[in-house]
Amino acid sequence: MNLLPWTIYISFGGALLALLSGNFSASKARIIALATALAGLCVSLGAAFDFTPSASLQTLVDVPWLPFSHYHLAADGISMTLVVLTGIAAVAGILFSWNVERRSGDFFALFLALIGGVYGVFLSADAFLLFVFYEIAIVPKYFLVAVWGSTNREYGAMKLVLFSFAGSALVLAGLLWAGSAGVSFDMLRFAEGARQLSAAQQTGMFALFFTGFAVLAGMFPFHTWAPTGHVAAPTGASMLLAGVVMKLGAYGCLRVALPAFPVGFEVAQPIIALLAIVGIIYAGLIALVQTDFKFVIGYSSVSHMGFVLLGLAAATPLALSGAVLQMFSHGVIAGLLFAVVGRMVYERTHTRDLRELSKLPLHRSLPFAAGVFALAGVASMGMPGFSGFPAELMILAGAWECSPVWAIAAAVGVPVAAAFTLRAIAVAFFGKANGAVAEAAARAEPLPRYAPITVPEKLGAALLLAASILIGLFPNLLLDWITPALNSPFMKITTTTITGGAQ
Repeated sequence: MNLLPWTIYISFGGALLALLSGNFSASKARIIALATALAGLCVSLGAAFDFTPSASLQTLVDVPWLPFSHYHLAADGISMTLVVLTGIAAVAGILFSWNVERRSGDFFALFLALIGGVYGVFLSADAFLLFVFYEIAIVPKYFLVAVWGSTNREYGAMKLVLFSFAGSALVLAGLLWAGSAGVSFDMLRFAEGARQLSAAQQTGMFALFFTGFAVLAGMFPFHTWAPTGHVAAPTGASMLLAGVVMKLGAYGCLRVALPAFPVGFEVAQPIIALLAIVGIIYAGLIALVQTDFKFVIGYSSVSHMGFVLLGLAAATPLALSGAVLQMFSHGVIAGLLFAVVGRMVYERTHTRDLRELSKLPLHRSLPFAAGVFALAGVASMGMPGFSGFPAELMILAGAWECSPVWAIAAAVGVPVAAAFTLRAIAVAFFGKANGAVAEAAARAEPLPRYAPITVPEKLGAALLLAASILIGLFPNLLLDWITPALNSPFMKITTTTITGGAQ
């Protein structure tokens, strides 16, 4: 456990080494980046095996660094879950970025700096320190997308960062307001102090904190940066954006906004639920009609993150547990979907247009990509045996406890997800859009020759699939961490009076 802060230090140190080595050798930069990510994953897994779940934050480091803030790192079951997710996403993202040759040192340095910031957010036990790491994680995103991206990369990078910094400005305003009201930034006392504020103060601060963080979580109607940013980003950066960066927003909502401002939450709860449900259904329907393969996955990410926000809105123990589990599940599944579309398909066929892909018998010329996408697709649909099933089921069951109407409305998103996923599989890999005659003609033609799927790609896909299947079969591996953390005095959210009004 005490080694857990080294996930941050190793990542930043590796970023510096990758930057320096990239000036001499692209292969050295790749190897340093992979070794750094593997070291971070090993440290997080080692800490996980040594972790004893409890109803409290377990302090790792606590030293003064600013007059009003401590460098306070701590972990509980929620942060441990997301730290392990970050380690997995980092390793997989580098394996799927193995082909980066142009300014590879710069690329991997920014990649690892982003990972270091993400580790810092999930381990911060001081609200201001969390905000600092949050900003550190945002800055590299712009350069990764603007320099190494593809479609409308500068526009996508600028939109992503403007939305992110707009959300950050709201969070910073909330921190300044809370600090001026005498609230300590230390997480162990932040919620206790904030709950003593007046109803008007709580309502205003909750609006600032929750909205600011929810922008990065892809909450409707602030979600538009996400599909654009995902499409413009290079594959590894897309995997990080969907896999861990969107989780930073949801984590901030859960860790900072919900426990500290119960009065504000009570006012905003039905609004959050409504926006989450609209996001689930609206983004799913938009994904259903997309012709750009990557936009399908981009909008599907917004739809699935809507389930996380619904779990936060319901705020029952079952719904919150499901929301954290969904953060992990979506992190590995969405990362894998972006990896297949961006690396295995686009970089070989040089098109993401489903109309063009439907003319190619990809299930025959790229069978590994077709199989992996099909497995990842059914996982994202919430099929039993994959991590999405227990996560979404718990969210819907928890939402039912709060309001059956919410659960029924959100459940509409499940068949919508099945529709856009099955359409994408059928059109992109089996050419179903061309009809039986064209499909028969395609069988008679020689197969297009593409570069074979590489070993790093196979290893990255295996890692992400294994994580989803493991948690799908044994969700208690994470729930045994998450449940005690939600029952802690720090995180406990009393919902009796709130959910009573939501029926």
